[in-house]
Amino acid sequence: MHKADRAPSFFCCAPALASPLYCNAGLEERRIVVIHAANPMRTPLVDATTTIAELKTRVLAFAREREWEQFHSPKNLSMALAAEAGELMEHFLWADAAASRAHCQEPERRRKIEEEIADVVIYALEFANVTGVDLAAAIETKLAANAQKYPVEKARGRSEKYTEL
Repeated sequence: MHKADRAPSFFCCAPALASPLYCNAGLEERRIVVIHAANPMRTPLVDATTTIAELKTRVLAFAREREWEQFHSPKNLSMALAAEAGELMEHFLWADAAASRAHCQEPERRRKIEEEIADVVIYALEFANVTGVDLAAAIETKLAANAQKYPVEKARGRSEKYTEL
């Protein structure tokens, strides 16, 4: 597919530590451009040249080159995903909210946090590959459902579950 044939970029205003996958609100071929909410010039915070579909392809190729597909059942991938999420959580264990934000700014700890979130996303992408989940469509559907459960006028600034709003 040529660059001109791809869907246009999606701009997402996000907090300082934005995640490109969190901000993707379109097709897997749509380009992801994450901007800081306080940056009116829309300077990208991340390289916007990789799509979710391209990442899925690279993750699948990586597993195939190593003949790991035989181990990548939905059960095993969901367990690996949970294990990696636990390793990410370890970096914040016993830290309050302010300290957890500070952890993300410490260069060495941030490098380790980036490795863990990458592992989480890689396993999620491989899970999508193995199960045939259109990740972008699933995200769109979930965001729409969450918008219904958490209407802005009821949920803004509140942390309660939707059943408590």
